[in-house]
Amino acid sequence: MSGKLTYKESGVDTREAAALVGDIGTHVRRTQQQRKLHGAFGLFAACFDLSDYKQPVIVTGCDGVGTKIDILLEKKEYGIAGKDLVAMSVNDIITTGGDPLMFLDYIGIAALDKTMITELIAGMCDYLEDCGCILAGGETAEMPGIVPEEVVELAGFCIGACEKPNLIDPTQIKVGDVLVGYGSDGPHANGWSLIRRVIAQNPDIFSEEELTELLAPTRLYHDVVNDVKKSGVTPKAYAHITGGGLPENIERIFNGVGADLEIPFWDNKPMRKLFEFVDAEDKFHTFNMGIGWVAIVSPEDADKILAAGPGGTVIGKIVEQEGVRVVEQSA
Repeated sequence: MSGKLTYKESGVDTREAAALVGDIGTHVRRTQQQRKLHGAFGLFAACFDLSDYKQPVIVTGCDGVGTKIDILLEKKEYGIAGKDLVAMSVNDIITTGGDPLMFLDYIGIAALDKTMITELIAGMCDYLEDCGCILAGGETAEMPGIVPEEVVELAGFCIGACEKPNLIDPTQIKVGDVLVGYGSDGPHANGWSLIRRVIAQNPDIFSEEELTELLAPTRLYHDVVNDVKKSGVTPKAYAHITGGGLPENIERIFNGVGADLEIPFWDNKPMRKLFEFVDAEDKFHTFNMGIGWVAIVSPEDADKILAAGPGGTVIGKIVEQEGVRVVEQSA
């Protein structure tokens, strides 16, 4: 030995990182059953052949897991973090009518933790395999002294494509159209700064079982979209209900109209407990309130879409008055 410093002694082990790529290969291959990259996995950039599309339009999205990651790391629920990361971006992609084709992840960490990263990747691949999206690559960055040891930075990026005539067109929305909502599996990956604040002030509010229920991964809504396509219905818009709740996420796709919503009572025991400590109005602007996905259709298509998508419920109509007003039914 020369007695001089190595990269490993500085906190970065490139050889261990290279070995990890081989370890996760089985998971990566699971995501290449329905679609294939154009060229080999492991190149400096990933390629996808769009020649099967006649008029391809590229659609993109990126997101993270937010402060939910803090509790997921504490509970060592790395697989859930991976699923959340995928769903937050893939759900955004499919609001356009597009197909999710490729996904890339970024993991920033103080020191390589093969178990953690492998479980994160496995969670991602569970969801990617479900929706036929390829894990096309990513970046795992060891950053000792920059990223604290108890922290993991996560970001996900999805690339999709859609035939130009099949793009969802929210400009077609008009008064009288119907909003159909689909259930969430919990608060998903939004509102966790508020949830963590309530827990910090009330440490005994949730049992371990209730906390596990709250941590359920973000639901992937590709099953709804696929069933709707098979029904022959083309929605005028889709909305993925994330931060800002129903009002902000639905209103962003409107132009000169509004909506009046009456949503089902959210029968979620830990969330009902949480609401006792949360402003009664603010909860609608923070949480999805049990509705993680919304489709907007013409009244004549309402029955078809309710029969096609699993768990759909009419939650309101488009009205002339701008803004989105939400009330919750009684228990």
